[in-house]
Amino acid sequence: MPELTNMSYIRALCEKHGFALSKGFGQNFIVNPSVCPRMIAASGIDKSYGVLEIGPGIGVLTKEAAKAAAKVVSVEVDTRLPALLEESLAEVDNVKIVLGDVLKTDLAELIREEFAGLKVAVVANLPYYITSPILMKLLEERLPIESITVMVQKEAADRIAAAPGSRESGAISLAVRYFAEPETLFTVSPGSFTPPPKVTSAVIKLVPHTVPPVRPANEKRMFAIIKAAFSQRRKTAVNGISAGLSLPKATVAEAVESLGRGAMVRPENMLLEDFAKLSALL
Repeated sequence: MPELTNMSYIRALCEKHGFALSKGFGQNFIVNPSVCPRMIAASGIDKSYGVLEIGPGIGVLTKEAAKAAAKVVSVEVDTRLPALLEESLAEVDNVKIVLGDVLKTDLAELIREEFAGLKVAVVANLPYYITSPILMKLLEERLPIESITVMVQKEAADRIAAAPGSRESGAISLAVRYFAEPETLFTVSPGSFTPPPKVTSAVIKLVPHTVPPVRPANEKRMFAIIKAAFSQRRKTAVNGISAGLSLPKATVAEAVESLGRGAMVRPENMLLEDFAKLSALL
């Protein structure tokens, strides 16, 4: 079968099935043959793993994952793709396509049904327009996942993997680090896709913690404080938290200062530990 990154084959396959790329689903197919093997190698999967993929496209990454893992289950929202994937993955017998919106899918049940006896890893080229919601669903639901290796927009990767206290640090950075240890592996140029996106991409890997790095008095409250603090990023953390949670500014300032932070501290200069402590103080 022709290489799935071959442009002539891709065009012929799409034309045969009357398929046109959808901007609404954020579809960009990988045409650089080195990208997917590199992602699979970085993920560390082998035949002891089942792979959960989100958005298989025409199956380029799916096929590489199927070579390395015992089984691949791909969740796809586009109802036009299964017929195309049936042809592009005709020689692969350990892949299952599940139609559905990943954000509405019971992933815990899916993993129980499909990956009994296997370790589980997520490997995917994520739709860029819903990167954060997908990642947070995977992490917040505390699924039995060994690792998450995904391609995202580089700008998103920079935010997700930002070091605590750095200028790039934001609400998503802190949320991700509460659940997992993130690492940026490598970048991918726009020319590696068809059609070429207007942005550079990056592959990141998240390894979920067995025990969270901090123990907030109230996890939900901690995330509400983080969200409020970064909702007015140009302002101080005190102003953001006060406005976002309808708390007296003096009360918030006193709590922040008790952490050894000045009342003028900006949210990006605060650590996850600070927000965990605020969940008790506020």
